[in-house]
Amino acid sequence: MTKNTFYRDLYKQVEALISDETDVIANMANVSALLFEQLADVNWVGFYRLIDDELVLGPFQGKVACIRIPLGRGVCGTAASKNEVQRVADVHAFDGHIACDASSNAEIVLPLRLNEKVIAVLDIDSIAFNRFDSDDQAGLEKIISLFENVMINHGVVN
Repeated sequence: MTKNTFYRDLYKQVEALISDETDVIANMANVSALLFEQLADVNWVGFYRLIDDELVLGPFQGKVACIRIPLGRGVCGTAASKNEVQRVADVHAFDGHIACDASSNAEIVLPLRLNEKVIAVLDIDSIAFNRFDSDDQAGLEKIISLFENVMINHGVVN
């Protein structure tokens, strides 16, 4: 199966899980669980919610995690403060990396926005170096876009 086919099928699964649910936290929980189950070579998948100018741990799958991350610190804080995807082949080479799990070697973090404002980030860690490529990023960005549209369609306010 190609990555494009994989992410197309994964998108459909996410859509089926969240399209009728209005609770953002419940949707974060199910998306985390599905991605953790379906993505190969990942050891942590979850959301950090932006609350009072810091990221606070949200629904996730994996080992216990850092609870609070300041904006601009680590891969997650950088993604949130810059409002852009961070795809890191080797987290140990990322300046200011926060090692919540020392076995993580690669990471991708995608901002989740509501009305163009970052409200959370989706963080995915892998034990494999260089785990995430441009196809992974494109597939995950479509899933994040779906999540954003579901929030808008359900009238979620920030």
